[in-house]
Amino acid sequence: HRRVMASRKAGITEVPALIVPLDRDGAAIVLVDSNLHREHILPSEKAFAYKMKLEAIKHQGKTSRQVVGKQESADEISDESGRQVQRYIRLTNLIPEILQYVDDGRISFTPAVELSYLNEQEQQDLLEQIEQSDCTPSLSQACRFKKISQGEGLTPEVIAEIMEEEKANQKE
Repeated sequence: HRRVMASRKAGITEVPALIVPLDRDGAAIVLVDSNLHREHILPSEKAFAYKMKLEAIKHQGKTSRQVVGKQESADEISDESGRQVQRYIRLTNLIPEILQYVDDGRISFTPAVELSYLNEQEQQDLLEQIEQSDCTPSLSQACRFKKISQGEGLTPEVIAEIMEEEKANQKE
């Protein structure tokens, strides 16, 4: 697609190409691989690309554990470690507004992974607090949110209380 568009802009009318028969899953894998080689790719794009590729590989009869659970199998998804691929895929569990904060660089990757374990309502409550206080959670705050969420549950009051704490990098 990119070569055809570039050729058109350059005034070239014919583009040499190989036509390879692929099933739907094979085509998805090729698509993801070519997109992951772009110069600048947002964390959300990478997350959904890895997820799409993992689903395509699973349809070919392999389990996610076989693909991203072992170091040697992680190469099927990416040249990144299997654990890193899993972290990117976790980002797909974020609500779109929080994922946009990650893409904009306002929330770092590692805290975002921790926040992906919160349920949708907890993420909505967190989003409200982020917008209200105009600050985003640190890694330690995100870890606490996850722990509380998996325990007794995260309330808007607890989110506000934790977000109001002074962060280590904010101390003078």
